[in-house]
Amino acid sequence: ADTACKNRPLDLVFIVDSSRSVRPEEFEKVKIFLSEMIDTLDVGERTTRVAVMNYASTVKVEFPLRTYFDRASMKEAVSRIEPLSAGTMTGLAIQTAMDEVFTEEMGTRPASFNIPKVVIVVTDGRPQDQVQDVAASARTAGIEIYAVGVDRADMQSLRIMASEPLDEHVFYVETYGVIEKLTSRFRETFCAVNVCALGTHGCQQVCVSNGASYLCDCYEGYTLNPDKRTCSAVDMCAPGMHKCDQICVSNNRSYVCDCYEGYTLNPDKKTCSAVDMCAPGRHDCAQVCLSNDGSYSCGCYEGYTLNPDRKTCSAAAVCAPGRHDCEQVCVRGDLLYSCDCHQGYTLNPDGKTCSRAISSSLVTTEESCKCEAIVALQDSVTSRLEALSTK
Repeated sequence: ADTACKNRPLDLVFIVDSSRSVRPEEFEKVKIFLSEMIDTLDVGERTTRVAVMNYASTVKVEFPLRTYFDRASMKEAVSRIEPLSAGTMTGLAIQTAMDEVFTEEMGTRPASFNIPKVVIVVTDGRPQDQVQDVAASARTAGIEIYAVGVDRADMQSLRIMASEPLDEHVFYVETYGVIEKLTSRFRETFCAVNVCALGTHGCQQVCVSNGASYLCDCYEGYTLNPDKRTCSAVDMCAPGMHKCDQICVSNNRSYVCDCYEGYTLNPDKKTCSAVDMCAPGRHDCAQVCLSNDGSYSCGCYEGYTLNPDRKTCSAAAVCAPGRHDCEQVCVRGDLLYSCDCHQGYTLNPDGKTCSRAISSSLVTTEESCKCEAIVALQDSVTSRLEALSTK
């Protein structure tokens, strides 16, 4: 009796896992743990009331808060508990505690009494139902949840269930054989002589013990209101509140960083780097993508022109005025062109300019002789003139 907690009345509910993974001899260890916990409590109708629930695929209320008000009767009832076997419906067990145990009809004292409502869940496995929302509802309803994991227990599930701060509400032991060592931990918790532990402080979120007094505080992302008790959410993306390089996205009580289009978030999750917008799959240009500092524009191959949608291309009119360098005639090909000349002209070796063609025709022998005579006469006249000019 001297080890019992004298100064903090509770409405305390134990929820113990008796699924198939808990062997019979291990379940006996759980019952010993419950009995030793009962021994540390100041049990009574006006002090601490205790209820025990047993769960697997189904849930059984072994005895509610209104049944026993002395340790001996409670321990006798605990010794008679039998495991249920089968699954691990932890969420169902917590919901049942809210619906069927934490009621005034079943022995829970009125809210005006300011008696803390406490749950201790003992499990060695992973919940087979959705426990997160149920546990959150229980905490919102003012129920403080301690999660005790044994052996194969899933630590993430324990953290999802438990109340804040987690390091004071989540416990783990390697085997059921050593679970009784948690008894002293719970005794220290329940019997702590400070206003915050008594549950009468009125702080909305965090109570900070200060000797015989206390101060209220808020979780990260919240600020204490002028009444020094309640808290309001702050804008984590307000200037000076975050470390994002480009975009800050508010996320409940925290924030995440993001980047403008054309940039990607670096591994530090804060700064951004320009990405190659012309990499395969990142653009919608039909032919040519031109990267431009985190953005891009589209272009076309030679012989094509960009359409008004600024993405697709059409074959260009390569023989349109100003688009070629032919002197006379431009001949359009598939994508390219070639030059030609008007009748009476021939294309020069440069493939662009033209020269007048020399026409050829057949002449008679008589006309040929006349031509030769004319040429001979011209040569004779030229020689006579040159001779006279020398005298």
